[in-house]
Amino acid sequence: MTTFHRRGLTEEAAEASIYAACQRLRLPTMRGQFTDLAGRAARDQMSYLGFLAELLLAECDDRDRRTSERRIKAAGFPRQKSLREFDFEANPNIDPAVIHTLATSDWVRKSLPLCLIGDSGTGKSHLLISLGTEAAMAGFKVKYTLAAKLVNELVEAADEKVLTKTIARYGRVDLLCIDELGYMELDRHGAELLFQVLTEREETNSVAIASNESFSGWTKTFTEPRLCAAIVDRLTYGGNIIETGTDSYRLAQTRAQADITAGQKRATG
Repeated sequence: MTTFHRRGLTEEAAEASIYAACQRLRLPTMRGQFTDLAGRAARDQMSYLGFLAELLLAECDDRDRRTSERRIKAAGFPRQKSLREFDFEANPNIDPAVIHTLATSDWVRKSLPLCLIGDSGTGKSHLLISLGTEAAMAGFKVKYTLAAKLVNELVEAADEKVLTKTIARYGRVDLLCIDELGYMELDRHGAELLFQVLTEREETNSVAIASNESFSGWTKTFTEPRLCAAIVDRLTYGGNIIETGTDSYRLAQTRAQADITAGQKRATG
């Protein structure tokens, strides 16, 4: 066992001892920053307690950042999206105040559902991923999946006799984000399996979905009327419904960029 002496150390020996102690205690941020912070503390005439507080806070902040990064990676988002990047001006159907309230993740804390309904290109997936990311950063366990992928996984789990285990795994996460619900018709078996996942999570954990179909059109996806009504009930009771509209701002941006490019070609031609 290594013994660290607190008196009679040269500056070089003291630095080596601090480095070794941080390694042993698994404090990588303090190990990497203590010399810079010590220099700043000397320049600013910081007290011993102030210097120690700066070191510890740096370690805590960096540990929180690494933990958030691990939760975001574990969520399985297909790409990075943030609310800072969302163009609220391009889609006036979406109230920024409502979205920023949702970004506090209080709805996840209360185990409430969230539905994002609108046509392609209106920002549903962007908001789904962004709000899921905010929840992960707030300390919640999040999982993202496509509706078709989830149903296929459940069907395979049922065939392999591990359905209960699979449903329990999806039931444990604090927020389950299901994207592209309504893009394809589900047979009765697939719809029933999805319903089991939603029932497992009801009033205990949150579900957020993005769908290009209004609720009245969900009978195209869930062809059995009673099952369709039960699923809609599970996904809407006590929750938030955000309608993103029918006008694709992605298409509008593409057309605007094409007009600019065409104008530039005419000007230089």
